[in-house]
Amino acid sequence: MAFRFELHRTDSRTAARRGTFHTPHGPVETPAFMPVGTQAAVKALTIDQVRSTGAQMILGNTYHLARRPGEETIRELGGLHRFMGWDGPILTDSGGFQIFSLAQNTKITEQAAIFRSHIDGKLLELSPERAIAVQEALGSDVAMVLDHVIALPAEADAIRDACDRTIRWAKRCQDAATRSDQAQFAIIQGGLNPELRVWCARQLADLDFPGYGVGESPDDMYGILDVVCPVMPTDKPRYLMGVGTPQDLLNAIRRGIDLFDCVMPTRNGRNALAFTDSGPLRLRNAIHQRDERPLDASCPCLACRHSRAYLRHLFLADEMLGPILLTHHNLTYYQRLLADARRAIIADQFAPFFNTRLAGWQRPA
Repeated sequence: MAFRFELHRTDSRTAARRGTFHTPHGPVETPAFMPVGTQAAVKALTIDQVRSTGAQMILGNTYHLARRPGEETIRELGGLHRFMGWDGPILTDSGGFQIFSLAQNTKITEQAAIFRSHIDGKLLELSPERAIAVQEALGSDVAMVLDHVIALPAEADAIRDACDRTIRWAKRCQDAATRSDQAQFAIIQGGLNPELRVWCARQLADLDFPGYGVGESPDDMYGILDVVCPVMPTDKPRYLMGVGTPQDLLNAIRRGIDLFDCVMPTRNGRNALAFTDSGPLRLRNAIHQRDERPLDASCPCLACRHSRAYLRHLFLADEMLGPILLTHHNLTYYQRLLADARRAIIADQFAPFFNTRLAGWQRPA
């Protein structure tokens, strides 16, 4: 069986889970964080540097890759793994988020979403079948189904309509699949209505997808997870999309989430912010001008071979090395945090681990 999720342990005091998600390109030990490689590249890093952070699985953006260089070009060059030189598992989103982010230029019908390209203004039609065809051409291990995301707040009827369409589109994605070496993850919608979220989760669970995704804004995320996680299948990976801060990751793990992705560690790294066990460090601040300490003496990343003073200098001098080093550090930090979480769950010590980490992030660095 190409895809299989093993649940090794659930923490006795929380819903934190330790598992292994088996894929054709190797296992993913969960909970796990996926660096975002939007355009077949994790910004600022070579693929070997990404691998050296401890990353097991990465994410690619279907919409952007279909625009440039095009999914057929990637298919002809051996698929996304070979194209970017990554031999581990890859998850691709459906392109559905662009329905939301480009909403002012988007028309939704039962058949498809029609919107204008952000690159050349051309009209694009994205149906469930098209979303799967593109992802099959890319050759990712996990393909997200096309869902209907709407901006909140919205009328109850509009939220219900989008939720119903999400379920119908999920079934169409399932029916369109032709590759046995690609798993599809469905996405639970329903806005901020707890009953609708639970209903959607159960409808999608009946379709028996290999995994399930959920997402919401940071302000509402914990409440949604409290409602949805208890009704998500226990024998499938649970993916929280686009999250988040280290605090968000641990809070979501505590509620039973297995997989994450977010641009936060890379974007902040490019903007001189480093994550540490004592909270974020803003390297442009004058307090670091003569600080000879590394960001973290125990961190094996490239940045921690240098002083805070040197890292600050790189950003003030507009040297590209600064974003490279801090991106490497932040991704390494996220991977070490998730590895520590996995060990804590196996030891049935996630609750004290969670409390210790949250307390540490309140201390000055």
